[in-house]
Amino acid sequence: MTSDLPVLLAAVSILSAVHLGKQIVLKNLRLKIIKVVLTCSKFLHLLHQNSVESYSIFLVVLWISGIFFNEVLAAFGGLLYIVGREMYFTGYIRESKKRLPGFYLVLCALLFLTVMATVGIIQSFLDKYLNIRLL
Repeated sequence: MTSDLPVLLAAVSILSAVHLGKQIVLKNLRLKIIKVVLTCSKFLHLLHQNSVESYSIFLVVLWISGIFFNEVLAAFGGLLYIVGREMYFTGYIRESKKRLPGFYLVLCALLFLTVMATVGIIQSFLDKYLNIRLL
């Protein structure tokens, strides 16, 4: 880890990504948004919207975990995300309940990347600003 990494910018980036994800989940719960059977065009629009909502979060945690924690593990988490999105998409096309395995894999990949990014930011912050090295 080098001290010239943009620790504070990374911290704000991960905070914004987590906040966005939290807001999406809370809004869906509060408004009791239930996925219903849709026509093809609305159906594809919904799949696209779901992808857009999670993709910005994915990019932030992928890059931050790769830069601040471990590039190989971050790449692995990124591949899990990609596989999960494909499972989600193909499962949703068959039947909406069949999207759940892909959804859970995407969720696990995002959680894995978020934890690595957060640990990496904390380690870098402590090293850069407080001269404390944990590892």
